[in-house]
Amino acid sequence: MLKRFLFFGYGLTCYVVFLGTFLYAIAFVGGFLVERRLDGPLEPPLARAIAIDCALLAVFALQHSIMARRWFKERWTQIVPWAIERSTFVLCASLALILMFWQWRPIGIQVWSIESTVGRMALWALFAAGWMTVLMMTFFINHFDLFGLRQVWLPLMGKPYTKVAFRTPLPYRLVRHPLYFGFLLAFWMTPNMTLAHLLFAFATTAYIVLAIQFEERDLVREHGPAYEEYRRSTPMLVPLGRVHGATIPAAVARMEGVVTAPEKGD
Repeated sequence: MLKRFLFFGYGLTCYVVFLGTFLYAIAFVGGFLVERRLDGPLEPPLARAIAIDCALLAVFALQHSIMARRWFKERWTQIVPWAIERSTFVLCASLALILMFWQWRPIGIQVWSIESTVGRMALWALFAAGWMTVLMMTFFINHFDLFGLRQVWLPLMGKPYTKVAFRTPLPYRLVRHPLYFGFLLAFWMTPNMTLAHLLFAFATTAYIVLAIQFEERDLVREHGPAYEEYRRSTPMLVPLGRVHGATIPAAVARMEGVVTAPEKGD
Protein backbone atom coordinates (compact mmCIF):
# COMPACT_ATOMS: atom_id res chain seq x y z
CA MET A 1 0.00 0.00 0.00
CA LEU A 2 2.90 2.34 0.78
CA LYS A 3 4.23 1.83 -2.73
CA ARG A 4 0.85 2.83 -4.17
CA PHE A 5 0.86 6.07 -2.15
CA LEU A 6 4.43 6.80 -3.21
CA PHE A 7 3.54 6.21 -6.85
CA PHE A 8 0.51 8.48 -6.56
CA GLY A 9 2.56 11.21 -4.87
CA TYR A 10 5.17 10.92 -7.62
CA GLY A 11 2.54 11.08 -10.36
CA LEU A 12 0.87 14.08 -8.75
CA THR A 13 4.23 15.86 -8.43
CA CYS A 14 5.00 15.23 -12.11
CA TYR A 15 1.58 16.60 -13.04
CA VAL A 16 2.10 19.77 -10.99
CA VAL A 17 5.49 20.27 -12.65
CA PHE A 18 3.81 19.89 -16.03
CA LEU A 19 1.12 22.46 -15.18
CA GLY A 20 3.72 25.00 -14.15
CA THR A 21 5.75 24.29 -17.28
CA PHE A 22 2.69 24.61 -19.52
CA LEU A 23 1.74 27.98 -18.04
CA TYR A 24 5.33 29.20 -18.29
CA ALA A 25 5.46 28.06 -21.93
CA ILE A 26 2.49 30.29 -22.78
CA ALA A 27 4.21 33.31 -21.23
CA PHE A 28 7.59 32.34 -22.72
CA VAL A 29 6.27 32.16 -26.28
CA GLY A 30 3.93 35.12 -25.86
CA GLY A 31 6.62 37.29 -24.29
CA PHE A 32 4.86 38.45 -21.14
CA LEU A 33 4.97 38.06 -17.33
CA VAL A 34 8.22 36.05 -17.19
CA GLU A 35 11.86 37.13 -17.27
CA ARG A 36 13.13 34.51 -19.72
CA ARG A 37 11.31 34.90 -23.03
CA LEU A 38 11.47 33.61 -26.57
CA ASP A 39 12.05 37.11 -27.96
CA GLY A 40 14.53 39.70 -26.77
CA PRO A 41 17.79 41.48 -27.60
CA LEU A 42 20.57 39.46 -29.17
CA GLU A 43 22.93 37.74 -26.75
CA PRO A 44 26.03 37.69 -29.02
CA PRO A 45 27.60 36.11 -30.89
CA LEU A 46 24.78 35.35 -33.32
CA ALA A 47 26.11 31.98 -34.53
CA ARG A 48 26.50 30.74 -30.96
CA ALA A 49 22.98 31.85 -30.02
CA ILE A 50 21.48 30.01 -33.00
CA ALA A 51 23.53 26.87 -32.25
CA ILE A 52 22.44 26.81 -28.60
CA ASP A 53 18.78 27.33 -29.51
CA CYS A 54 18.90 24.54 -32.09
CA ALA A 55 20.55 22.20 -29.57
CA LEU A 56 17.87 22.94 -26.98
CA LEU A 57 15.12 22.21 -29.48
CA ALA A 58 16.88 18.98 -30.46
CA VAL A 59 17.07 17.85 -26.83
CA PHE A 60 13.30 18.19 -26.46
CA ALA A 61 12.60 16.52 -29.81
CA LEU A 62 14.84 13.54 -29.05
CA GLN A 63 13.46 13.08 -25.54
CA HIS A 64 9.89 13.33 -26.72
CA SER A 65 10.31 10.98 -29.66
CA ILE A 66 12.58 8.30 -28.19
CA MET A 67 10.74 7.90 -24.89
CA ALA A 68 7.42 7.63 -26.75
CA ARG A 69 8.48 4.72 -28.94
CA ARG A 70 7.30 1.25 -28.04
CA TRP A 71 10.75 -0.34 -28.29
CA PHE A 72 12.06 2.13 -25.71
CA LYS A 73 9.11 1.65 -23.34
CA GLU A 74 9.50 -2.13 -23.43
CA ARG A 75 13.04 -1.73 -22.12
CA TRP A 76 12.32 1.27 -19.90
CA THR A 77 9.52 -0.47 -17.98
CA GLN A 78 12.00 -3.15 -16.95
CA ILE A 79 13.56 -0.39 -14.83
CA VAL A 80 10.68 2.00 -14.14
CA PRO A 81 7.39 0.46 -12.91
CA TRP A 82 4.62 0.62 -15.51
CA ALA A 83 2.32 2.65 -13.22
CA ILE A 84 4.72 5.60 -13.22
CA GLU A 85 6.11 5.22 -16.75
CA ARG A 86 3.76 7.86 -18.16
CA SER A 87 4.40 10.25 -15.26
CA THR A 88 8.14 9.84 -15.80
CA PHE A 89 7.70 10.67 -19.48
CA VAL A 90 5.75 13.81 -18.54
CA LEU A 91 8.43 14.81 -16.02
CA CYS A 92 11.27 14.35 -18.51
CA ALA A 93 9.40 16.35 -21.15
CA SER A 94 8.82 19.14 -18.62
CA LEU A 95 12.49 19.14 -17.61
CA ALA A 96 13.54 19.36 -21.27
CA LEU A 97 11.30 22.41 -21.66
CA ILE A 98 12.57 23.97 -18.44
CA LEU A 99 16.13 23.56 -19.74
CA MET A 100 15.10 25.33 -22.95
CA PHE A 101 13.43 28.21 -21.05
CA TRP A 102 16.53 28.59 -18.87
CA GLN A 103 19.18 28.47 -21.59
CA TRP A 104 17.32 29.98 -24.57
CA ARG A 105 19.25 32.72 -26.37
CA PRO A 106 17.14 35.53 -27.89
CA ILE A 107 18.38 36.77 -31.26
CA GLY A 108 16.53 40.06 -31.50
CA ILE A 109 16.33 40.44 -35.28
CA GLN A 110 12.82 41.51 -36.24
CA VAL A 111 11.21 39.66 -39.14
CA TRP A 112 7.81 41.36 -39.07
CA SER A 113 5.81 43.65 -36.83
CA ILE A 114 2.09 44.27 -37.24
CA GLU A 115 1.25 47.86 -36.33
CA SER A 116 -2.51 47.75 -36.98
CA THR A 117 -4.48 47.49 -33.73
CA VAL A 118 -7.04 45.22 -35.36
CA GLY A 119 -4.33 43.02 -36.83
CA ARG A 120 -2.51 42.72 -33.51
CA MET A 121 -5.70 41.86 -31.66
CA ALA A 122 -6.58 39.23 -34.27
CA LEU A 123 -3.17 37.57 -33.98
CA TRP A 124 -3.25 37.59 -30.18
CA ALA A 125 -6.74 36.07 -30.32
CA LEU A 126 -5.45 33.27 -32.55
CA PHE A 127 -2.46 32.81 -30.23
CA ALA A 128 -4.84 32.36 -27.29
CA ALA A 129 -7.10 30.10 -29.36
CA GLY A 130 -4.13 27.88 -30.14
CA TRP A 131 -3.26 27.31 -26.48
CA MET A 132 -6.92 26.79 -25.62
CA THR A 133 -7.18 24.21 -28.40
CA VAL A 134 -4.16 22.34 -27.02
CA LEU A 135 -5.67 22.25 -23.53
CA MET A 136 -9.15 21.30 -24.72
CA MET A 137 -7.86 18.47 -26.90
CA THR A 138 -6.21 16.85 -23.88
CA PHE A 139 -9.67 16.53 -22.32
CA PHE A 140 -11.15 15.14 -25.54
CA ILE A 141 -8.48 12.44 -25.35
CA ASN A 142 -8.57 11.95 -21.54
CA HIS A 143 -6.52 14.57 -19.79
CA PHE A 144 -5.65 12.56 -16.69
CA ASP A 145 -4.64 9.44 -18.62
CA LEU A 146 -2.53 11.56 -20.97
CA PHE A 147 -0.51 13.00 -18.09
CA GLY A 148 -0.18 9.83 -16.03
CA LEU A 149 -2.53 10.57 -13.14
CA ARG A 150 -5.04 7.88 -14.05
CA GLN A 151 -2.26 5.28 -14.14
CA VAL A 152 -1.32 6.02 -10.50
CA TRP A 153 -4.85 6.74 -9.22
CA LEU A 154 -6.50 3.46 -10.22
CA PRO A 155 -3.93 1.24 -8.42
CA LEU A 156 -4.26 3.47 -5.36
CA MET A 157 -7.99 2.73 -5.36
CA GLY A 158 -7.33 -0.98 -5.88
CA LYS A 159 -8.72 -0.95 -9.41
CA PRO A 160 -7.07 -2.42 -12.51
CA TYR A 161 -6.04 -0.11 -15.29
CA THR A 162 -8.24 -0.21 -18.36
CA LYS A 163 -7.62 1.50 -21.67
CA VAL A 164 -9.58 4.68 -22.32
CA ALA A 165 -12.86 3.92 -24.07
CA PHE A 166 -12.87 4.72 -27.76
CA ARG A 167 -14.72 7.89 -28.77
CA THR A 168 -15.04 9.88 -31.97
CA PRO A 169 -15.22 13.54 -30.88
CA LEU A 170 -15.84 16.21 -33.50
CA PRO A 171 -12.28 17.61 -33.67
CA TYR A 172 -11.00 14.24 -34.90
CA ARG A 173 -13.49 14.32 -37.74
CA LEU A 174 -12.02 17.63 -38.92
CA VAL A 175 -8.33 16.77 -38.67
CA ARG A 176 -6.36 13.76 -37.50
CA HIS A 177 -4.20 15.81 -35.14
CA PRO A 178 -6.17 18.77 -33.72
CA LEU A 179 -3.84 19.07 -30.73
CA TYR A 180 -0.89 19.67 -33.03
CA PHE A 181 -2.96 22.18 -34.99
CA GLY A 182 -3.42 24.13 -31.75
CA PHE A 183 0.34 24.22 -31.22
CA LEU A 184 0.88 25.57 -34.72
CA LEU A 185 -1.51 28.44 -34.01
CA ALA A 186 0.20 29.13 -30.69
CA PHE A 187 3.68 29.19 -32.21
CA TRP A 188 3.02 31.14 -35.41
CA MET A 189 0.35 33.67 -34.45
CA THR A 190 2.31 36.65 -33.17
CA PRO A 191 2.24 40.33 -34.18
CA ASN A 192 5.99 40.60 -33.47
CA MET A 193 8.04 37.92 -35.20
CA THR A 194 11.75 37.89 -34.42
CA LEU A 195 14.40 35.61 -35.88
CA ALA A 196 14.48 33.56 -32.66
CA HIS A 197 10.69 33.18 -32.75
CA LEU A 198 10.83 32.22 -36.43
CA LEU A 199 13.53 29.63 -35.70
CA PHE A 200 11.41 28.23 -32.87
CA ALA A 201 8.21 28.13 -34.95
CA PHE A 202 9.90 26.60 -37.98
CA ALA A 203 11.75 23.94 -35.94
CA THR A 204 8.68 22.93 -33.93
CA THR A 205 6.56 22.76 -37.09
CA ALA A 206 9.13 20.53 -38.78
CA TYR A 207 9.23 18.34 -35.68
CA ILE A 208 5.43 18.06 -35.56
CA VAL A 209 5.24 16.98 -39.20
CA LEU A 210 8.04 14.44 -38.68
CA ALA A 211 6.57 13.13 -35.42
CA ILE A 212 3.22 12.54 -37.10
CA GLN A 213 4.92 10.27 -39.65
CA PHE A 214 6.35 8.08 -36.89
CA GLU A 215 3.07 8.02 -34.97
CA GLU A 216 0.97 7.17 -37.99
CA ARG A 217 3.38 4.46 -39.07
CA ASP A 218 2.81 2.82 -35.69
CA LEU A 219 -0.95 3.27 -36.04
CA VAL A 220 -1.00 1.66 -39.48
CA ARG A 221 0.90 -1.33 -38.09
CA GLU A 222 -1.58 -1.65 -35.24
CA HIS A 223 -4.86 -0.94 -37.05
CA GLY A 224 -4.07 -1.70 -40.68
CA PRO A 225 -6.72 -0.75 -43.29
CA ALA A 226 -8.95 0.97 -40.71
CA TYR A 227 -6.37 3.66 -40.05
CA GLU A 228 -5.34 3.84 -43.70
CA GLU A 229 -8.93 4.71 -44.59
CA TYR A 230 -9.11 7.30 -41.81
CA ARG A 231 -5.86 8.86 -43.02
CA ARG A 232 -7.13 9.04 -46.60
CA SER A 233 -10.46 10.65 -45.65
CA THR A 234 -9.34 13.13 -42.97
CA PRO A 235 -6.79 15.98 -43.30
CA MET A 236 -3.67 15.71 -41.17
CA LEU A 237 -3.47 19.20 -39.64
CA VAL A 238 -5.41 21.82 -41.57
CA PRO A 239 -9.22 21.42 -41.32
CA LEU A 240 -10.03 21.79 -45.03
CA GLY A 241 -12.46 19.02 -46.04
CA ARG A 242 -15.95 18.19 -44.97
CA VAL A 243 -16.90 16.70 -41.63
CA HIS A 244 -17.47 13.01 -42.16
CA GLY A 245 -18.66 10.08 -40.13
CA ALA A 246 -15.72 7.76 -40.58
CA THR A 247 -14.86 5.52 -37.65
CA ILE A 248 -11.73 6.74 -35.92
CA PRO A 249 -9.46 3.99 -34.58
CA ALA A 250 -9.18 3.90 -30.80
CA ALA A 251 -5.46 4.66 -30.85
CA VAL A 252 -6.13 8.02 -32.52
CA ALA A 253 -7.93 9.14 -29.38
CA ARG A 254 -4.83 8.23 -27.40
CA MET A 255 -1.95 9.34 -29.62
CA GLU A 256 -1.68 13.09 -29.99
CA GLY A 257 1.69 14.47 -29.29
CA VAL A 258 3.03 17.74 -27.21
CA VAL A 259 5.22 20.63 -26.03
CA THR A 260 3.78 20.77 -23.45
CA ALA A 261 0.90 18.17 -24.37
CA PRO A 262 3.20 15.06 -24.64
CA GLU A 263 2.60 12.22 -27.15
CA LYS A 264 1.35 9.05 -25.54
CA GLY A 265 3.47 6.64 -27.48
CA ASP A 266 0.91 3.82 -27.59
